[in-house]
Amino acid sequence: MTASEVRRLSSALGQVAEGKAFLLQGGDCAESFKEFTLDNIRDTFRLILQMAVVLTFAGGRPVVKVGRIAGQFAKPRSSPLETQGGVTLPSYRGDIINGMDFAPHERTPDPKRLLRAYHQSSETLNLLRSLSQGGYADLCNIHQWMLGFIAGSPQGDRYRQLADQIFESLCFMRALSMNTEQANALSQVDFFTSHEALLLNVEEVMTRADPDTGDWYDMSAHTLWIGERTRQIDGGHVEFMRGIKNPIGLKCGPSMEPDDLLRLIDRLNPESIPGRLTIIGRFGADKAADCLPRLMDATRRDGRSVIWSIDPMHGNTLKAGNGYKTRPFDRILTEVRTFIQVAAAEGVHPGGIHLEMTGQNVTECLGGAQAVTEDDLSSRYHTHCDPRLNADQALQLAFLLAEKLQTLRLPEARAA
Repeated sequence: MTASEVRRLSSALGQVAEGKAFLLQGGDCAESFKEFTLDNIRDTFRLILQMAVVLTFAGGRPVVKVGRIAGQFAKPRSSPLETQGGVTLPSYRGDIINGMDFAPHERTPDPKRLLRAYHQSSETLNLLRSLSQGGYADLCNIHQWMLGFIAGSPQGDRYRQLADQIFESLCFMRALSMNTEQANALSQVDFFTSHEALLLNVEEVMTRADPDTGDWYDMSAHTLWIGERTRQIDGGHVEFMRGIKNPIGLKCGPSMEPDDLLRLIDRLNPESIPGRLTIIGRFGADKAADCLPRLMDATRRDGRSVIWSIDPMHGNTLKAGNGYKTRPFDRILTEVRTFIQVAAAEGVHPGGIHLEMTGQNVTECLGGAQAVTEDDLSSRYHTHCDPRLNADQALQLAFLLAEKLQTLRLPEARAA
């Protein structure tokens, strides 16, 4: 990364913190060496662009686009060991550490994987820069991709009206593009990268002092987050993250108490800089309504400048009857809707959404318009760790979230 790119993201997230923009963050649960292809990277990038256009139009605010990509290799695990058939081996910790296959030579940590992950991240970033600045992100292309989704969705008619309104707006914007500079603005986007700062040895060696400002930046990603398992206030992850200038995230689960959250905010963002800190809630559909109000109330009451985002994936994981780890689409949607409703009730800007998803046609999460069933899971279950929304499910979620955001805009429209 470059410090100027990171500062550009910080400025954009400052707009989110002030309620003037929305954060869309999504991508693989864990990147893998096996699925590293141009098509997979392009398809995830395209999906995020499609979702962003829908959310921009519905929310009436720009969308900051951040991928879980170009560095999201390491995964925390509940247990350091895994047992199958009476054999116990180290758990899979992500391709940057060991292999997924249950065999001694695969599960043995290999430092050469660090180099492979570094080079794959670099190549991924170069491709993303090309896609975002080379015309692939043209708004007219995005509309054509949207039409393909609507035509193939059983609920396409429900989304057609919103898609038609988006197309009319795009045509109007295109008509206003009277010069080359304005036309380029419609075909280029800012796209940023992120991952969990889990491996501190990796993050430390990627940290540099900016020669222009003297500030320290972790150049492995534009933004990084602290996981639920490593957010101890006296731990190394919090200590490292408070020392870098990158905007940072903090995962926040059901065990988080308001006083603990406020102490972490004071440690990570003592100057209360807008856009510096994103709180990423991950509660589960059955717990969000109980957990969110008191935490949001604490940050609002004390005047803390934070972005509130929701991760509706991790709290809604279950094991299907056939043994596959999965996530029901309905539970994911319920947690998102609860997040929007609680934020509105607490007077907090619902600032973003954080998803594990892929542009591939996988069958890892149950439900959605295409109605993935337990019997379907085995057909295209490709994740190396946790189940991801496929392209249709993620875009459907964007449309449903857009409908909710539009209802929040109605009072604004009447006031205007």
